[in-house]
Amino acid sequence: MTDPATPDPRRPLTVVIGCDTFAPDINGAARFAERLAAGLVGRGHDVHIVAPNQRYRRVRPRVEVVEGAEMTVHRLPSVRWLPHDWLRFVWPWRAKPYARKVLDEVKPDVVHIQSHIIIGRGLAHEANERGIPIVATNHVMPENILDFSVLPKRTTDAIIRWAWGDAERTLSMTRAVTTPTRKAADFLESTIDVSGVIPVSCGIDESNYTPDLEPRPQNRVLFVGRLTTEKQIDVVLRAIATLDPALQVGFDIVGGGDQRKNLENLARDLGLGDRVVFHGHVSDDELRRLYSRASVFAIASIAELQSIATMEAMASALPVVAADAVALPHLVHDGENGYLFTPGDVDELAARLTDVLTADPDERRRMQQASLDGVAVHDINRTLDTFEALYRGEPLPD
Repeated sequence: MTDPATPDPRRPLTVVIGCDTFAPDINGAARFAERLAAGLVGRGHDVHIVAPNQRYRRVRPRVEVVEGAEMTVHRLPSVRWLPHDWLRFVWPWRAKPYARKVLDEVKPDVVHIQSHIIIGRGLAHEANERGIPIVATNHVMPENILDFSVLPKRTTDAIIRWAWGDAERTLSMTRAVTTPTRKAADFLESTIDVSGVIPVSCGIDESNYTPDLEPRPQNRVLFVGRLTTEKQIDVVLRAIATLDPALQVGFDIVGGGDQRKNLENLARDLGLGDRVVFHGHVSDDELRRLYSRASVFAIASIAELQSIATMEAMASALPVVAADAVALPHLVHDGENGYLFTPGDVDELAARLTDVLTADPDERRRMQQASLDGVAVHDINRTLDTFEALYRGEPLPD
């Protein structure tokens, strides 16, 4: 990988963060970019975000308040990906010209791309030509994006092969490549010709959450995230439908997505209509309230490169029942802060939910404390320390 000049460690940095998804989008990659940017601003750095506009119109760079911090956001004209309920993208052939204009205006010390797809790709190519250090974080698997494709499988497979090849070419330009977990790093290294991928947690500010170790008056399962196919929320619904009626379990689903109507129909067909609440998108205060009143957090997803929602649940002292897939076992240690189950196995998920919901008070408190202990390593300040070191070309903190 190239390693251009190292920024002066004695002064604040000017950082361009390239995002193919950013606020007002609600997803893990966008949330990470927002928290990273706000944290960097809080440390005195000048942060510029490059992200899609919500319309096909370019607006002048303007200051926006994100996570309580002011930063300059460069919104680029974008179009809707019609098979998806919110995804927008910049025309690929316009990415480099837009990147050129941003880099001419900002003259950053470092560029941090959040994907190798379009905006990140354009910024990486232009920054590389100028000798600007590039750090890349991978949150994306092309297979997940193409879940929303209407193309034939043979065409989809060819696009995926091309996308991974293009990712390899883009990431070869960078000073460092990071991804949220060691397992995700191993996956990236085994998929394309890239080495030394650094696992860096998305990070979480535990002070934003209110852990409650007291017993719950009602049994409530909680899920937070996008309502999409790979999240397999239908598996959780089917498992809840098989639970002992005496447990009187309710299910709170927070988030929006293209599968909401299908999931509402499934809940009705399973006889859960009066026990399942689809909250849609909620405020931060309401989300904290839902975490605090829940008995257990359940996630059946098979596509998590980390899972900010799971970390939020842990910071709220919730036991977690999660699919034994991708990066979730990094957060959920079976028998400690909850349980893992075989992905897609409705009966096993129901059994593990029952284990949590029928645990005696001491056992429940032990799992809650294990969640709090386990999320401590994901403190956002450790994440910020690591990225500052990567930006400056310094040795990484322990």
